[in-house]
Amino acid sequence: MKARLPVPGVIALLALLTAASASAQTTQASAGYTPPRTSWGVPDLQGYWTNTSLTGMERPEYATGVVVTEREASLLARRHALTATSSQESGVSNLDDEASRRLLADRNTSRAYNRFWMDPGASYAQVKGEFRTAWVIEPSNGLIPYRTEQPPRTQNVDGPEARPQSERCLMSFSRSAGPIMSNGLYNNTYQIVQTPNAAMILTEMIHDVRIIPIGGKHGPKEIPKWGGDSIGWYEGDTLVVETINVHPGQRSYISGAGKLTERFSRWSDGQILYRFTVDDPTLYTSSWSGEMVLNVSPQPPYEYACHEGNYALPSILAGARQMERDGRPRQAIKPYAGNLDVSEGQ
Repeated sequence: MKARLPVPGVIALLALLTAASASAQTTQASAGYTPPRTSWGVPDLQGYWTNTSLTGMERPEYATGVVVTEREASLLARRHALTATSSQESGVSNLDDEASRRLLADRNTSRAYNRFWMDPGASYAQVKGEFRTAWVIEPSNGLIPYRTEQPPRTQNVDGPEARPQSERCLMSFSRSAGPIMSNGLYNNTYQIVQTPNAAMILTEMIHDVRIIPIGGKHGPKEIPKWGGDSIGWYEGDTLVVETINVHPGQRSYISGAGKLTERFSRWSDGQILYRFTVDDPTLYTSSWSGEMVLNVSPQPPYEYACHEGNYALPSILAGARQMERDGRPRQAIKPYAGNLDVSEGQ
C-alpha cells in the first residue's frame, strides 16, 4: 500500500526541496570557486596578503561562541582594549605633572606603545562569511586543549642569551611566521611566491622567511629549525604543508615532537582560506584545528627594522642585577598567547 500525501503536504515538501537545492547551489558556488593557476598548473597563491584582525587564536571568555552575529562582532570590537585605548589617546596629550605621575604609576605593560604605533585592525575576521572570535574551531569551544594550565613564566635575566628571541631579533613575538601563522599588534602582511619546486612565505614581522620544498623530504631530526622543518605538496586546488622538528628555543604551538599540517586554498580572488591542524600529544590532550583568512593586501610588506643591540637590554640586565643586590625576587609574567584583552564599559 502506497502512502499518499495531501496536496498541502506535497507543496510544503517541494518548497523544502527547492530551498535545500538553492542552499546546496550556494554552497557549491562558494566551494566551487575556480582559482587562478600558475603556468605549471598549480593553484596560484602568489601576492601580498594580510591577516590583520581583532580575532585571536583562542575564543575570549567574553564572547558567546566562536561564530557570532555581525551585531555581536561589532559590540565586541567596541569593547576591545585597543579600541578603548585608541579612543583615550585621540585627544591632545596632557603633559602636566599629575598626568605624568599617573602614567609612571601604571605598570600595565600593554601600554608600552602608544596606540598610534599599532595596527591590529578594527573588526573581527570573517571566515567563509562568518564572523569569528577565534581561529580555533576544533574543539568547538575555541580553546586550545593544553594538557595542563600554562604556568606564568619567570623572567630570565641571567644574561643576554636568555632573553626572548624577539628581543634578540631572531623570531617575532607575535609568532607571525609560525608554526601556525598568527596575527599580532602590527606588521601582519605576508608575501607568497611559488616556483615549480618550492613555495616561499615572507613575513613582514622581522622578515622571517619560510622556504617550503614541494615534494621534498624532511631533514634530519638532529637539526631542528627556526620555524620548523616544512615540506609541501598539492592536493587538487590546495597547497598542503607539513611542519615538524621546530627549534626548542622558539616559542611555538608545537614542540620538537609535534606536527603541524597547513592547507592553503583560494576562497576568492581576494582571500586565501588557511586551515591548520596541530598534533602534539606532549602539549595537548587531543589534536586541534583552526581556520584563518588571509586577505589580499594593497601594499607589500614594509622593511622591518629590528634593532639588534637593543638599547633596552643593558637596562634590563642592570635592573636585574640591582634586584639581586636588593634581595628582591624576579617577577612572573603571563605568557602572551596571541589574544588581546578586552576592556569593559565601551
